[in-house]
Amino acid sequence: MKAIETSQLTKYYGKNRGILNLNLEVEEGDVFGFIGPNGAGKSTTIRTLLNFLFPSGGSARVFGLDIVRDSKEIRKIIGYVPSEVNYYGDMTVMELLRYSASFYPNCPAARANELVERFELNPGRKFGELSHGNKKKVAIIQALLHKPRLLILDEPTSGLDPVMQNVFFDLLREENQRATIFFSSHVLSEVQKMCNRIAIIKQGMVLKVERIDDLRKRQFKSVTVEFAEPDAVLEIEGMIKTEKWGNVQKFFFNGEMKNLLYALSHHDVHNVLIEEPSLEEIFMHCYENTLETADAR
Repeated sequence: MKAIETSQLTKYYGKNRGILNLNLEVEEGDVFGFIGPNGAGKSTTIRTLLNFLFPSGGSARVFGLDIVRDSKEIRKIIGYVPSEVNYYGDMTVMELLRYSASFYPNCPAARANELVERFELNPGRKFGELSHGNKKKVAIIQALLHKPRLLILDEPTSGLDPVMQNVFFDLLREENQRATIFFSSHVLSEVQKMCNRIAIIKQGMVLKVERIDDLRKRQFKSVTVEFAEPDAVLEIEGMIKTEKWGNVQKFFFNGEMKNLLYALSHHDVHNVLIEEPSLEEIFMHCYENTLETADAR
């Protein structure tokens, strides 16, 4: 069964486009990355899936349930971490978590204590007195209390220090044994670390949906060459995005590797580095290609 399935999902704010004709399929058990810069439509997509926003067009289902008609049932099986956390400021951490747990039947009583300890929170502190990072910890714990079937995370690590980010990622790996995870972020290194599939969104439209491994394999290599002579330049088919400074040339390469090695053999070379591009480099390449295609039209 599909955990999330959208068909031509569209949301307008008056005349301004939020998302347009969004088609997504997230398989049950996936750790699915939803990536794009701020303003790309990530939060609009999530809020529409949760029925906080009413869609302007199209449809979507969560585990086969319609996001509008069955929104109450959907919320029972979802854990949601918003990008901005605002809860009742006068309640203590534990009061807030117990209040949240009361909305779910059979929510394990010890679950809140276990997660509070794991995230090193003071359960007696009032929520309004907490730092941004500690507020985000409370949101994460609140989303996990009832052991949801689907976790929807919108910029979940903002405010967390590196130690707590590692705690969070370890916890997500554990949760993924029983839950699907929809991970929305503009921090590409996090998506690269956690996710097996990604959708890249720009200006409310999905540019590409791929497995991370497949995306890398079909894309290019990142090549850095240090020549003996500063004037030396490599020019062969398959090179893109070439940069040159001094005797160093960097480029992305998606041609035949034997041709690259043959071309290098005709130069006096001090050093060569050939590596997989980062997800960020792939992401930027996808964006630039889309812009070039749009300009050509």
